[in-house]
Amino acid sequence: MNSIILQIAARHIKALLVLFAIIALLRGHNYPGGGFIGGLLAALSVIYYGFAFNAKQVRDKLKISPTTYIALGLSLVVLSFVPSILNQLELMQGVWLKVQIPILGELKLGTPLLFDIGVFLTVIGVTFLFFFSLTKVE
Repeated sequence: MNSIILQIAARHIKALLVLFAIIALLRGHNYPGGGFIGGLLAALSVIYYGFAFNAKQVRDKLKISPTTYIALGLSLVVLSFVPSILNQLELMQGVWLKVQIPILGELKLGTPLLFDIGVFLTVIGVTFLFFFSLTKVE
């Protein structure tokens, strides 16, 4: 597409969508759906850029292939099961680690966040594959 308005909007909206994607992802470790919605928003930021310019340009600029996103995401999902298995808990029961940060205070890191990051990366990879197959970009 050769719309100058769409191209200018794509440059500015990309950063905004990535910011919303990170907010949705970080929200997700306390509430359901954060990794999935965040992944869709992150992928949408790149896909919108591809609609404005060219899908081949987007494919060439990607440093990581979509299948690598999927493989890394699924690996993190499986890795999120390990702490509960090692602690002899139910399979997807959350295991939390509390880290004290001097200025920010206490930060709770847990397996739900690791699971959401895995879903986040998997959704990005699958969405990229859909986009590239629809636009017939190899």
